[in-house]
Amino acid sequence: MRPVLAEGPSQFVLMERAVEDEYRPRMLQELQQRVEEFAKTTRSQSPACSQCGRVMVCQDVRPVSWLARCGRLRVGVPRYRCPVCKSECRPLLEQMGVEPGRISGSLARDLAVLAAVVPYTLAARLADLLLGVKISSMGIWKVSQRLGQAVADHSEALSRYHADSRSEGAGTDAAPATVLLSVDGCALGMQVRCRRRRRTGTEPLPPLPPVDEGHFREVKTGVLLLPEERVETSPGRRSVVRRFVVSCLGDADAIFHRLYGQLRELGSNTMVVVVGDGAEWIWNRATWFIRRCEILDFWHAMEHAWEFARLRYGEGSPQADQWVRQIGVDLKAGKVEQVIARLKRLRPQSPQLRESLESLIRYYSANAGRMRYDEYLQLGYGIGSGAVESAHKQVVHARLRQAGMRWSEAGARRLLALRLLLLNGDWALLDRFTMVSTA
Repeated sequence: MRPVLAEGPSQFVLMERAVEDEYRPRMLQELQQRVEEFAKTTRSQSPACSQCGRVMVCQDVRPVSWLARCGRLRVGVPRYRCPVCKSECRPLLEQMGVEPGRISGSLARDLAVLAAVVPYTLAARLADLLLGVKISSMGIWKVSQRLGQAVADHSEALSRYHADSRSEGAGTDAAPATVLLSVDGCALGMQVRCRRRRRTGTEPLPPLPPVDEGHFREVKTGVLLLPEERVETSPGRRSVVRRFVVSCLGDADAIFHRLYGQLRELGSNTMVVVVGDGAEWIWNRATWFIRRCEILDFWHAMEHAWEFARLRYGEGSPQADQWVRQIGVDLKAGKVEQVIARLKRLRPQSPQLRESLESLIRYYSANAGRMRYDEYLQLGYGIGSGAVESAHKQVVHARLRQAGMRWSEAGARRLLALRLLLLNGDWALLDRFTMVSTA
């Protein structure tokens, strides 16, 4: 039989919506009254000019409106002008943190969190369903870009501040004893056009230039974990409670500057455990941390062993599985020197096998000092970089690498800043950011 829906919503749903429809105008009226009372207190004092220090003169009072969570507000805003340097200001708008004709207040922050989670078109639908606000996807894009720019500017300024040796970090008393650091990069598709297309008259928009193969930028992501703050989620399985994710659309120096700044915010005199996949750009910059421990990612070490085993024994061979399994057991037991010596005793026949074996020996020999896995496990350090691989999926893949997406550099930076604020549990800090203008 065909499934039958109920004739209408439940009685409680109807009551909820009725109360919301009844009290929303009252909320707007109450908010309007409080804004007007605050405006009266600011009109009694004339501000001083920020340039010359003279008392400014009120020129006129113009009505200004902006959109808030419960509706559109309108209030008369005085405009002051300095009689000497002719500079103007509207202190009421500056003190309230609103802008004429634009979305302001908590509504802007709610729309930004939707844009940080889902694409802009879907965010506009969710704004209608969850907030009861009719807004276009372009309106949500503008709000998220302006707030994202404010967050990105703060992050860059903080990394520049801590790059100076005179900067002050958190005290050593509150600093964690050990911080586990993992860093890696992933590709992000970028737009080909440098400028936004403009329509001339009634002519259609010009076609987009073709996307060249390999038109990508690398997003580098770093994760800071606190091994001391672990909980046992199940017998034999532990999970880290807190983590800090740092990401940027830049080079290796940029991501390490941000990681260093985040470490300074956590405190100084901390042991930094750097887990990497053997890339030189990671180990070259690990020397920035005075107290450090460098660890080669265990699973990357096993991948190199698998490459040789597949060539020697064949794909899916039980001998290959047994041989690699023994390599892993020996490496976890701290027998890296014995493993290298055993590899050197092999005598492969084909040139391809010899080249693969020499590459494996060079890789293990160059990173032997970073493969004392038995000591790292006893100290409670992690030996894998799975945390940063997971962070790539949460920060970049889940939002910025959906089908057909191409990003401008500015748009990617701003959205990354918002996602980091959300994933690090610091979204409440967005209330303390002022929306900036973006060209």
